[in-house]
Amino acid sequence: MAEISDLLTRSATELAGLIRDGEVSSRELTEGVLERIEELNPQVNAFTAVDADRALADTDQIAPGDPRPFAGVPIAIKDLFTPIKGFRQTNCSELLADGAIAEFDHNVVARIRDAGFVIVGVTNSPEFGILPVTEPRLNGPSRNPWDLERTPGGSSGGAAAAVASGMVPLAHGSDGGGSIRIPSACCGLFGLKPSRGRISPAPALGDHFLATDGVLTRSVADSAAMLDLLAGYVPGDSTWAPPPDEPFAAAANREPDRLRIALYTGSPIGSEIDPVCVQGAEDAAQLLSALGHEIVEGPSLELPELLPLFTVLWAATVAGSVMLTALLAGAEPTETSVEPLSWTLYQQGMNTNSVELQGAIVGLQAAARRIVAQFGEFDAMLTPSLGQRPVAIGEIDACSADPMADFGASAVFTPYTAIWNVTGQPAMTVPLYQGPDELPLTVQVVGRPVSEPTLLSLAAQLEAAQPWADRLSPLAAQEATA
Repeated sequence: MAEISDLLTRSATELAGLIRDGEVSSRELTEGVLERIEELNPQVNAFTAVDADRALADTDQIAPGDPRPFAGVPIAIKDLFTPIKGFRQTNCSELLADGAIAEFDHNVVARIRDAGFVIVGVTNSPEFGILPVTEPRLNGPSRNPWDLERTPGGSSGGAAAAVASGMVPLAHGSDGGGSIRIPSACCGLFGLKPSRGRISPAPALGDHFLATDGVLTRSVADSAAMLDLLAGYVPGDSTWAPPPDEPFAAAANREPDRLRIALYTGSPIGSEIDPVCVQGAEDAAQLLSALGHEIVEGPSLELPELLPLFTVLWAATVAGSVMLTALLAGAEPTETSVEPLSWTLYQQGMNTNSVELQGAIVGLQAAARRIVAQFGEFDAMLTPSLGQRPVAIGEIDACSADPMADFGASAVFTPYTAIWNVTGQPAMTVPLYQGPDELPLTVQVVGRPVSEPTLLSLAAQLEAAQPWADRLSPLAAQEATA
């Protein structure tokens, strides 16, 4: 039997099988996770809180033969509007610095518990999930396990850092503008943003135009199994995706049909794209062609009018996030209790009238219809994941003298992701390569609406052709062989 330190970079599906067969106990595995968190978190700052006592107590309820799909496997939850009953919640804001003890489980947390996972703690996020870097004033920056001077991305940056450093085999995340795909790209993980309505935000919300929950994983199989676990209508949902014809895990176990895939390497906002990012997408196009797929030139996605419309909706979303956090804190938000960028967007959101907000939503929906209609000509679209290589810590700063300039810089860093939150289509980051800078080089593949089975089947084919499971960050590789 492998050492526990070696097991911590295995897939969650494999670990669940080992626990079920009695080859390793959940307690042994969780103790190994807690030891690794204690050793690495001071460097990486992925976790903002760990509850070792509760996690170990949960392992005592798990014995060999437990039929639940992930019984005994450790997991982390993102500290951003994902309540865990009895756990401290901060939304990574000084406004709620003392934390609020959640009184109920988010739907995703409840399903994760029911599957037998052991929740070990919560992970870092930018305040209110605004930026694609994870450097909240409350907790300090999370760091990329591939290069500690660079960002792990955001807003699920703590989750990505935890998985990429081998602290946990997978982690919960959420995506309102790329927040699963961006950190997956920065840290060399597989990250799928499901279709709008695929995963319910119950019980607190009935709908969210932009955001959805999901996971960051090492393998396509783990993501497919987790989507089977997390997906599904909950009574009261105002938006839901139709169920698939087969389990997502089954789709990930079969060869995809021959697909017509559009390659797009321009910039939706007209910004300059790093040639390394473009090369990654072009190399992926060659690989897909070699696998039998048809590659065609993609239509232009240069829609500069989308950014101001998106900003109106995003500011309103931030304003709602601030107000909800203030309610949990029992205090009014002030200019000093939240970060400068949060305060600026909060003020903008509060000063946006209902007609302006509705106009932005209608404008975004109209653009989404035009974009989705183009997918009648092809099955999927291939793009770079990022516009730039993972930026240095501090390069995009929510607390700068001109926070809106940093907000604009974040769009240049990540021009390819938010558009698919607007359309609601599924999109995934696939960690195919490593760049000349030794950092992960990933691509994004976008599917037709509710086409997760097609994406997962294609991702599994790519994973078999260009395996990435053994491509570990320096921190994970060092610890796995310690």
